[in-house]
Amino acid sequence: MSDQAEASRRPGGRSARVRADVLRSTLEALAENSASGLTVSEIARRSGVHATSIQRRWGTLQNLTLDALLTYSQEQLPVPDTGNLRDDMVALARLITAYLNTPLGAALAHAMAAVEEDPQLTESRAQFWQTRYDVTRVIVERAIGRHELAADTDHQMALELLVAPLHFRALLIRQPIEEDWIERMVDTLLHGLTAPGSTRTRPDSR
Repeated sequence: MSDQAEASRRPGGRSARVRADVLRSTLEALAENSASGLTVSEIARRSGVHATSIQRRWGTLQNLTLDALLTYSQEQLPVPDTGNLRDDMVALARLITAYLNTPLGAALAHAMAAVEEDPQLTESRAQFWQTRYDVTRVIVERAIGRHELAADTDHQMALELLVAPLHFRALLIRQPIEEDWIERMVDTLLHGLTAPGSTRTRPDSR
């Protein structure tokens, strides 16, 4: 279907449906072919939206990739708010585990880890993770406000220590992530975060 036909069928032109089609096609192409197979022409072929229209809307492949990854992560990984730090972290770990257990989630995690040769996609990966840290740091900030953590707790390190074991277990050693394992991992992390002298910020922390 042409863009003009799409516009006439759906008032407003670039509708939410068209955007969703392009973002979904971007994720599928990235998951199936990794960064090496990700091109605007391939996304256009999959989505049925003209490449020139995609380029006008997103500007660069980097912008499109970042939009697709962040939109998907926001849908699949909402920030928990249970009222206490332990339950927030357990809930977030469960969401990440469920994400990594899906074919698309696992494929995207592998693809993002493999990005090296393309500077634009490497930057997309860095921006994606920084944005995720910025979104989820509210978990740590709320815990500081409730006096569950010291005021100088390193937000990013705390989140890295939660996410890294899940990716390691799911993607590298290919072992199941069971509920009991999640709770033991979170308890171990919290023991370290709340131990005396363990919550000092790094020199580059803001």
